[in-house]
Amino acid sequence: MNLTNKQISALRAILDALIPECELSREEAARLTAEARQFYALKASDTELAEKITAALDKITPTQQQDFLQLLDLLASPALGLTWFGAIKPAYNLTLEQRTKLLHVWSNSPIGLLRQGFQALKKFAMFLLYGYSEEAAPNLTWEAIGYPGPLSKPPSAEAAPRPILPLNSSLSERKSSSLVQLQCDVVIVGSGAGGGVVAGELAEAGFDVIVVEKGHYFAEQDFTQREAPMIGELYEAGGGYATKNGSVSIFAGSCLGGGTTINWSAALRTPDYVLEEWAKNHANPHFTTPDYQRSFDAVEQATHVDTLESIHNTQNQALVHGAGALQYETSTIPRNSNGCAADDSACTMCGYCSLGCQRGTKTGVLKTYLQRAFERGTRFLVNANVDSLIIQNSTAIGARVTTQDSGQKVEIKAKVVVVAAGSIHTPALLIRSGLQHAHIGQHLHLHPTVSVAGVYKERVNPWHGNMMTALCNDFARQTGNWGVKLETPPIHSGLLGMALPWQGGKAHKDAMRKAAHVGAFIVLTRDRDGGRITTDKRGNPVAQYDMSAFDLKHLQRGIVEAAHIHAAAGATELYLPHNRFSSFDLTTPAGWTSVEQSLRTMASWKWRANDFALFSAHQMGTCRMGGNRNTHPVSPEGETYEVKNLFIADSSPFPEASGANPMLSIQAMAHYTAQGLKARFRAG
Repeated sequence: MNLTNKQISALRAILDALIPECELSREEAARLTAEARQFYALKASDTELAEKITAALDKITPTQQQDFLQLLDLLASPALGLTWFGAIKPAYNLTLEQRTKLLHVWSNSPIGLLRQGFQALKKFAMFLLYGYSEEAAPNLTWEAIGYPGPLSKPPSAEAAPRPILPLNSSLSERKSSSLVQLQCDVVIVGSGAGGGVVAGELAEAGFDVIVVEKGHYFAEQDFTQREAPMIGELYEAGGGYATKNGSVSIFAGSCLGGGTTINWSAALRTPDYVLEEWAKNHANPHFTTPDYQRSFDAVEQATHVDTLESIHNTQNQALVHGAGALQYETSTIPRNSNGCAADDSACTMCGYCSLGCQRGTKTGVLKTYLQRAFERGTRFLVNANVDSLIIQNSTAIGARVTTQDSGQKVEIKAKVVVVAAGSIHTPALLIRSGLQHAHIGQHLHLHPTVSVAGVYKERVNPWHGNMMTALCNDFARQTGNWGVKLETPPIHSGLLGMALPWQGGKAHKDAMRKAAHVGAFIVLTRDRDGGRITTDKRGNPVAQYDMSAFDLKHLQRGIVEAAHIHAAAGATELYLPHNRFSSFDLTTPAGWTSVEQSLRTMASWKWRANDFALFSAHQMGTCRMGGNRNTHPVSPEGETYEVKNLFIADSSPFPEASGANPMLSIQAMAHYTAQGLKARFRAG
């Protein structure tokens, strides 16, 4: 994205306040290594951070780009002074002290757009400062914070050739500006947990299938273990997708295999009480049948789900130990992997599989269902946008596609259309295609999540080992079936920089210096009250979401319990996920008293959007399934009520939030839908 000289100057100035050169006392400097002193002397402009952010803006959505440009225009205007009751000058004419004060004012401002602006700047800056690297130029911060960076290079193309050959090369060879027309039995939009399963099941039953994926095809040879570049390639909007108000950072897969290529390998079934809700409250009787359980069995077998390779790393051990000390129960999370190391000392690379698995041992749909589909003749079109579906006489008959690399227009005709583009893009595609059901886009659930971090005396190295293997479920049903789960996330330097609170440049650097000793627990909320997906003027999806008081109450309880578990596990310091706090010292009675006083008054804190950092790796709903066609766009068979032969096979038909990592839930639902498709339609 091109910025004006004033915009880039304002951005550089504010980044140097977020990440300044820090003065050290003589005593501090004497205690530090040369690398640490250089780290404190490093400022944002030394790393060309503004230029990196400018490049990252190309990947976010047009709506987000417009909002960020307006933010830069404000920073470059003398009217900026009105936002912090300071000098009537643009950011580049303010002193460092003034710019720092501005950031503090914005972070707790009563004006939502200013808090949103602060969070946008902080997230971009910290993620790229600590997460960006090039193969020939390691990140300048890593040695000082103890982060090792990539552990190995990916295998060569000769050692690990891509086993799937997409159609794109043959289309490019045509060098034609005319419309390309393709025919098949079934066209599937999206290749993630749902689309991948349907593709494999139908291809093995003899159906001629075409899969269209808007992301690229990446395999072992492409996974560099470099955090920012990999997230930029593999995730939705380069990892920068967020709700309209910026309050929830949304991580979703955008590559062949979708979320199963980059998820944390947790493979949890939908809880029985949730399936009973979906059946009873939404007229979906099949969710409680033996046939549906057999779909779970089938996908678990196909994707090699078990607990044999769920080895607790130090971070997961802390959750187990701390929870046990408080007499809370934990369980081991099954994972979809086949061939990970049998002991923790040898499986360090598993901590990097959210950036793609170099060893090919993560058995997502890319390695299982999609591979089987390709071997049975399924065609793949990647790096391609589905502009709209082709609908005639209220019947779906295909899809209109544009390839991103060449702009080639492709029209795919099919007997059946399956949309599996995820809960963000599926409703937007249906709306662009003319569907008008009032509930399309509604009931968006995100499992909103915060991170509570503890600092431990011993090294935790939270980027090593299986990233999520322990689960505390004791608070999952606080109010009826609503509550939170406590788990552990993958921690790499960029995401840690994003998640830690900012109370000043030196305080944030102090926290990052302890990165190797940090263990984090995530508080994952099963949200009852969701948001919605709307579309902008181009038809692109826009996520609208505000956390309700009902769901927030459960999140707050989870924060309290996560803090107690850290203390019970031996943490010496605690970081709460709120702008008003930096950290708490747990080594003294006074420090713990301060924590307890803060936790007791939690309900009185300000919990407005962007007062605290929320994340989502799970998006559900927006085209919910049910027996009442007036309130549910999708039937229990997976077909839309509005258009015949149009099926939805991703997380968007979830009637309510799954309450557990949704990958296995999506796969089971897609598998069950695929059995109905095989029974109803004839291949060939």
